[in-house]
Amino acid sequence: MTLFNEAEWLKLIFLLADTQAWIDDLTLQALKRLPVHDKKKFLQKSYYLGIKPLAHILERHYHKINRYPHAGKFNIPVTEILHHIREAHAIPPVPNGNNFQRTVQTTQAVGFDKSGQSTNIITILTDAGGRIITAFPGKNEESCFPDTITPLADPYPAVGISTTV
Repeated sequence: MTLFNEAEWLKLIFLLADTQAWIDDLTLQALKRLPVHDKKKFLQKSYYLGIKPLAHILERHYHKINRYPHAGKFNIPVTEILHHIREAHAIPPVPNGNNFQRTVQTTQAVGFDKSGQSTNIITILTDAGGRIITAFPGKNEESCFPDTITPLADPYPAVGISTTV
């Protein structure tokens, strides 16, 4: 039988709480450094991008990171990826299993889906509380509602080119 050492357990809980507060502060400072307009939308309680999901999105879905070769890859700058994720807050989420999904259609290609096809679609998955789980180029094949796509304006429209869909 294992003895429960309450004093040590309490120290551990307080250490973890302090560490989490420190990490949360570092996350906030890192997001503040992004050269993206209206960064506060990333930190809203109903739509929140934490550092762990951001690292997941970049590690798995950013073309400059050579891991996960069979995953969809963004080939646009990180600031544009974040712009699209931020702007998707305005799209009503659609239930998708235990999570929620927002699907954005941009005016220009954002990368390649997991089958290697060029795409202008971004799928963003959140949990029931609004925390962003992931975002990737292409449609979510496991989606309950694969045809629910909302067009967004191009963040950097070219002069003389229409940005309407």
